[in-house]
Amino acid sequence: MKGFLEDANYSIGLLDEGATLADVIDNCIYEHTHTGKKAFYVGDLGKLVRNNMQWQNVMAPIKPFYPVKCNSTPGVLEILGTLGVGFACSSKSEMALVQDLGISPENIIYTNPCKQASQIKYAAKAGINIMTCDSDIELKKISRNHPNAKLLLHIATEDITAGEEMNMKFGTTLKNCRHLMECAKELGVQIVGVKFHVSGSCKDLQTYIHALSDARCVFDMAEEFGFKMNMLDIGGGFTGSELQLEEVNHVIRPLLDVYFPKESGVNVIAEPGCYYVSSAFTLAVNVIAKKTVEYDKLLPSGVEQTRNDDEPVFTYYINDGVYGSFASKLSEKLNTIPEVHKKYKEDEPLFASSLWGPSCDELDQIVESCLLPELSVGDWLIFDNMGSGTLGEQSTFNDYQRPLIYYMMSFSDWDEMQDAGIASDTLMKNFFFVPSCIQLSPEERFSTAA
Repeated sequence: MKGFLEDANYSIGLLDEGATLADVIDNCIYEHTHTGKKAFYVGDLGKLVRNNMQWQNVMAPIKPFYPVKCNSTPGVLEILGTLGVGFACSSKSEMALVQDLGISPENIIYTNPCKQASQIKYAAKAGINIMTCDSDIELKKISRNHPNAKLLLHIATEDITAGEEMNMKFGTTLKNCRHLMECAKELGVQIVGVKFHVSGSCKDLQTYIHALSDARCVFDMAEEFGFKMNMLDIGGGFTGSELQLEEVNHVIRPLLDVYFPKESGVNVIAEPGCYYVSSAFTLAVNVIAKKTVEYDKLLPSGVEQTRNDDEPVFTYYINDGVYGSFASKLSEKLNTIPEVHKKYKEDEPLFASSLWGPSCDELDQIVESCLLPELSVGDWLIFDNMGSGTLGEQSTFNDYQRPLIYYMMSFSDWDEMQDAGIASDTLMKNFFFVPSCIQLSPEERFSTAA
């Protein structure tokens, strides 16, 4: 097997009957232990197929537009393009990536809230007309550089729950929408719809009710100005959980039927990003250094010390960090916990531990505090749910080497694509058969890092 990143000649391994992704991870660790111990991903592209089926079952006819910045690896983009998913792009490079797949401009929207003039011109030349806007400054910039633009007014939502700090927000107020429409009329710019976004961390689904009500007000306002509105973008914030998807659908479906019924001609779209890719990728990293530290230095501030002074406390350094695959850790909490790959006894003692990246930078902390068995240099840790926000443009800090990606898919998912008639010849040339996994005894399998 060979892994590829941002390579048009990537390969997708078809797993033999009975083989699992855990087997693939075991085999890759075995290979890497003997060839260099580099961090790597295993991507289950079949998960994208299954998630798309789930979306169609629960959320249809709302069309998904995948935010390319979540994960721009070629296997992901090509599978989603084959599935008929649209794309939400935030830069020229993302638009070019999607265009190279042969995606029509009608299935691409330009969503960056702060657009560069040169990139607006690129979108105009490429025929990518639908884009978002939330200020008169952006509106004027678009009017100068893209006369055929069709704008979605991005309205703000109140999705800050108690105890959370306010993140950087984009979106305009209802009051300002009237001003923007007046400006658009003067500039001759088309406004065709509304966008809003509810954060995935928002626990109050009432936020969707308020946002849809506000969107309906903007549509009514647009009629006064003579704009023909035909698109509603309900944004992202879909975590990947089927339960969350069903909960959101339960809340929004009755309102969509009332505010934007089918006969209104309004196309409803969404921007599910981590929903598609988060659970599809697993990251394997290697312990490259180890230190024993004082317990009180490891504890988060305000946490009372309750441990025996005789117990060791460990700091581990791994070969990937926030300047690489854990970049999202700089702005949000890590939504996965490390799993030790090597086999250890159930009654083996666990020790307070912290995990750091390889840069020796004070920001390069991946896990502040967790309980792990004592590890050795060369041991492997596994992180699930690493497909979102980790596989786009990455830093070259300290000569960071991007992990290889091993794309996999089960035969059942492959058959599903063929039966649905969505497996193009271009895509199918990337598949290869994995006849069997390396057969290792349990002792061999879990001692490869020794």
